[in-house]
Amino acid sequence: MRTGGLGFWWRSVDGPGAARPALSGPAEADVAIVGAGYTGLWTAYYLKRAEPALEIVVLEREVAGFGASGRNGGWVSGFFSGPARVYERRGGREGYEALQRAMFETVEEVGRVVGEHEIDADFLKAGHLSVALNEPQALRLREAVAAGRAHGLDPGDLRELSRDELEDRLRIAGARCATFSPHVASVHPAKLIAGLAAQVERLGVRIHEGTPVREIRPREAITPVGSVRARWVVRATEGYTAGLRGLRRALVPMNSSMIITDPLAAEVWEQIGWTGREVLNDAAHVFVYLQRTADGRIAIGGRGVPYRFGSRTDGSGDTAAQTVESLRERLVAMFPGAAGASVDHAWSGVLGVSRDWCISVSADPARGLAWAGGYVGEGVAAANLAGRTLRDLVLGERTSLTALPCAGRRPRRWEPEPARWAAIRGVYSLYRRADRNEQLRGRPSRLGRLVDAASGRR
Repeated sequence: MRTGGLGFWWRSVDGPGAARPALSGPAEADVAIVGAGYTGLWTAYYLKRAEPALEIVVLEREVAGFGASGRNGGWVSGFFSGPARVYERRGGREGYEALQRAMFETVEEVGRVVGEHEIDADFLKAGHLSVALNEPQALRLREAVAAGRAHGLDPGDLRELSRDELEDRLRIAGARCATFSPHVASVHPAKLIAGLAAQVERLGVRIHEGTPVREIRPREAITPVGSVRARWVVRATEGYTAGLRGLRRALVPMNSSMIITDPLAAEVWEQIGWTGREVLNDAAHVFVYLQRTADGRIAIGGRGVPYRFGSRTDGSGDTAAQTVESLRERLVAMFPGAAGASVDHAWSGVLGVSRDWCISVSADPARGLAWAGGYVGEGVAAANLAGRTLRDLVLGERTSLTALPCAGRRPRRWEPEPARWAAIRGVYSLYRRADRNEQLRGRPSRLGRLVDAASGRR
């Protein structure tokens, strides 16, 4: 088994390729974007398409796609995290429903761009299954369907599947029922980010790798070789935002870990099914998420060590043996036929989480500063929506995107240490206890609901 590095997705395409040149000295541009992940590159793409004359420069500390953009589970999800009430405070019920429809449309938009530019990213819109492995999880899924109905989703958007209907799609040990939505696609993350970066460069955007930004000021990004002055500076650093001066408490870098198997034998796939290649998760409080890859592997991810003191990040991608074993156990519990499969690679990365667990996209014309983030692990699609919204905000256009309740938000900062570390580690410890209680007792855990309420996660 290989561990760490940029993970399997990048390894499968022989890495990010030749390094792009670092910034050599002070520079000027119309727009300077800090971060060459999905948010930064989608923003550059849509700005340059809208205004080809714009001089746009992207500044990246490592390599394009180094962070979560190249290490995620490969879901292009039309759903998003955070309590509905947070968005409804800004846009009412209509605003929340508009955001949901915009996210559904975003999945189509990513597929459209991939098709237009012939990016070979294994994009497949096969939908999403959320599976209940016990009765408390089944109750949560039914509650999710009811909440969806209350917010305008019809059975074509989200519906419950019986055990028999689920088994027509795939066979999971102990599954009670599931929900299905067509508004989710799977993708090879590294292929997508590499294709997007190449397309952005073809449009005339300069990407400087190996160029750390230590501070963002009004209309200025400060690097070790000088400042980049621009009419707009866009912060697109997501899980690495805490590394910027003055922003340690803006977004928490939450850790997520993944393992991926060797290709499974044909007889194992015959036992499992899963011919539709829907993406998949269970309905535990500390859930796992899975993808059947185009080359016949299973990738499964979840929380290992959720957070490191002081918002530290580990660029090496190393994954604790205990986390690898835990993910493997969850995989085999769901698919006993995969017990003989070897784990090919294990890796970890960080994602950005805001204090209210909701997405933010904002711009301040007076200071020439814009930013987006807080996708809570669903950034493959959310970053595309953010990029299009940032385009409109930077160009000063009032559109349906700038009217969404995720636009213009300024979430409050996270608590200082050690309260931040204790709270986050405590939340996930209590969620794990709630999952164990539900598995043993067969009824919903009051502890899980209390943690939901105390953390603001739901």
